[in-house]
Amino acid sequence: MNYLEEISKKIVNYSLNVLPNERVLISMQNIKCKPIVKYLIKEIVNKKGIPFVKIYDDEIKSLLLKLTTNEKINEIKKQALEEVNNYDSFINIRYTTNDYEKNNVDINILNKISLACEKSDDIKINQRKWVLLNYPSTLDAYKAKKNSDEYYDYALKIMNFDYESMYEKIKPLKQLMEKTDIVKIIGPNTNISFSIKNMNVIPCCGKSNIPDGEIFTCPIKESVNGIITYNTESPYQGNTYKNVSLKFKDGKIIEAKSDDETQKLNQIFDTDEGARYIGEFSLGLNPLILYPVKDILFDEKIIGSIHFTPGSAYKEAYNGNESTVHWDLVLIQRKEYGGGEIYFDDKLIRKDGLFVLPELLHLNYDLK
Repeated sequence: MNYLEEISKKIVNYSLNVLPNERVLISMQNIKCKPIVKYLIKEIVNKKGIPFVKIYDDEIKSLLLKLTTNEKINEIKKQALEEVNNYDSFINIRYTTNDYEKNNVDINILNKISLACEKSDDIKINQRKWVLLNYPSTLDAYKAKKNSDEYYDYALKIMNFDYESMYEKIKPLKQLMEKTDIVKIIGPNTNISFSIKNMNVIPCCGKSNIPDGEIFTCPIKESVNGIITYNTESPYQGNTYKNVSLKFKDGKIIEAKSDDETQKLNQIFDTDEGARYIGEFSLGLNPLILYPVKDILFDEKIIGSIHFTPGSAYKEAYNGNESTVHWDLVLIQRKEYGGGEIYFDDKLIRKDGLFVLPELLHLNYDLK
């Protein structure tokens, strides 16, 4: 069995658990995703599901966004609702060709569309089954500093991780987080604390993201105080932000800056009231993902990392924060990235990206 066939079987049988007569929409961002789409179609039919395929192009989509009017936004809203009401499961296959494709699109248009699609997005995320993955592209290989063939094998190997085994290994960490009140994170230009008392804790092991490997919860909305500085570059709405630093008081971002584009950075956090509060705290746990490739689907799973996310909270771990923004900003705490410590109720849990408690040592895998 090759990598693509194996991934397709995992998505259809494990991630989505497609049932007879379920309607599955496969959205592909580029025709080059065709090889995996073929395997997905065959496996969905094998499970007696009903596959549908939608192909879209990033350049055309960006042009449409740039020329969008308020009247068009109303139509986008109706179309999005029709789509989520017509399908049981969704597979979204992205293909990166240009991180800056949307940098000429008015941010106000993007925000209006996000607001208009809030209901349909909520239905898709919380009431439907869905999977998101990135089919490896030449640009992905370039950003990862690998040749195309090498990166293709690297990405597909990561996607084929044994997620069922990972789920079992995460259980002790889940139990510990469920008993925790105060989390404190320390590192270079980082000293922040917040409460996760009585918040749900969700292991992520291949059910929605491919690749996967994290465990998340959410801070009590107004409990966040201190400063955090992220050391992973992050693309967002057509710009890439470096060394984003956020200062919090009583849960709210009161100061935001980056190496450049600080004005645009603050425009993101001024999108709505919830954009300046945190909607997710997560630890990255995938041992096959060691370094950033400027793709959040991979970077947020880096072993020894955290992401601390401005914007909306997921319903599974909900602190009441609502926003059209949900931006997973990543801080890697392994020694080669500057190190750092995480404390749960004043007890050291992880140092320089490695868990220190006996019951969690297996989550370090072979990382030294």
